[in-house]
Amino acid sequence: MTREAGLIRRGVLWLLLLGPLFFLSYGLANSYTAGRDDIGTLVFDWERHVPLWPWTILPYWSIDLLYGLSFLLPNTRREMDRHALALLTAQCISVACFLLWPLRFTFERPELGGVFGWLFEVLMGFDKPYNQAPSLHIALLVIIWTMFARHTARSGWRLIVHGWMGLIGVSVLTTWQHHFIDVPTGALVGLLCVWLWPAQGPLPLTQARLARDRRRWRIALGYALGALLCAGLTLHLGGYGLWLLWPAVSLLMVALNYSLFGAAGFQKNASGQSSNAVQWLLAPYRLGAWLNSRLWTWRHPQPDEVWEGVHLGRLPSRSQAARFAAIVDLSAELSIPASSAACTSLPCLDLIAPTPEVLREAAASIERLRSRGPLLVCCALGYSRSASAVAAWLIQSGRCLDVDHAEALIRQARPHVVLRAEHRLALSRLGGQS
Repeated sequence: MTREAGLIRRGVLWLLLLGPLFFLSYGLANSYTAGRDDIGTLVFDWERHVPLWPWTILPYWSIDLLYGLSFLLPNTRREMDRHALALLTAQCISVACFLLWPLRFTFERPELGGVFGWLFEVLMGFDKPYNQAPSLHIALLVIIWTMFARHTARSGWRLIVHGWMGLIGVSVLTTWQHHFIDVPTGALVGLLCVWLWPAQGPLPLTQARLARDRRRWRIALGYALGALLCAGLTLHLGGYGLWLLWPAVSLLMVALNYSLFGAAGFQKNASGQSSNAVQWLLAPYRLGAWLNSRLWTWRHPQPDEVWEGVHLGRLPSRSQAARFAAIVDLSAELSIPASSAACTSLPCLDLIAPTPEVLREAAASIERLRSRGPLLVCCALGYSRSASAVAAWLIQSGRCLDVDHAEALIRQARPHVVLRAEHRLALSRLGGQS
């Protein structure tokens, strides 16, 4: 990809802003917290067995170098600015948490000599043991790691990048700088920032619109209650129950997608792949959605041919995807397995009827791609969203006269399709044949 002109200067300007701001905000938070008497701790018993490896101060310090080098990688101003804004957002969130919920590191590090000891002394000159969760080190690592991974194509270099970044992540524990709770909370902050400022596509905040559909609000309320239940169990159980914060965050984000962000909140690209941030943040929900799709369709896992070369089915497995030349995908919550098939993704919320505009686009995609060979139109189950897309194609192409005719034809091939009143209403508003 051709790089835009002027990016080096832009990167330097961002560093001149972010560098001093980092040291100023972090230092002030340290000084303020050091004078408080309400600083808590959160330590697991097993952490006392975490070894102190002085040499890991090298990868720990290396994040400062990688921070600067990351500004050499973007190809566009938009990618550069969003990367910088993600770093700035992570800093603001972490420092705010340090001030609101201060935690203290409790282990006493022994005296260390040599180069490693000197590096620890320099570090402790400005990094006090009061600002712990979420680890800003880990939050910044996630953002920088995402940037380097995006711009590293060769497998050998990718192995080195992932290995070194992983070592930096481990080093926050083996240098006795952070307790374990700081690591997942820091990763959460980093992933949220990557989600807020994606390198490509629209920003979630610019897509925010309060839902007008009551059904979307009912579904959002259900997921919000699930998030509240997980959060309540976390407070009640403590200890390893803190892992329930992950599904709590996951369900809360799904609730926000239904009530505010729409399908765009799942950040699925045109090739059917969700962003890395979504894959991690929504992992508990996505696992549940995948299991649900398999449980509902385990008696009928195969797709059905509705018209010559056009098949309707659930989200395919890797082996199933390999049997098709093209795929039209209408699910928002799950990713299409990597395959050689040409994929067009038109993300729609589960249990919500696609709009007439999406159905027209789906019909046009089906008509365009069916000439490549066997075509699969799919969603999580292959019963509603994808069925309405096939019905739209049948109507738009003149193969069926109306909604009833299209539904009857689809049911002959796949009897368990579910086209509710809102699906039929959207189909009736297609506006004639193409």
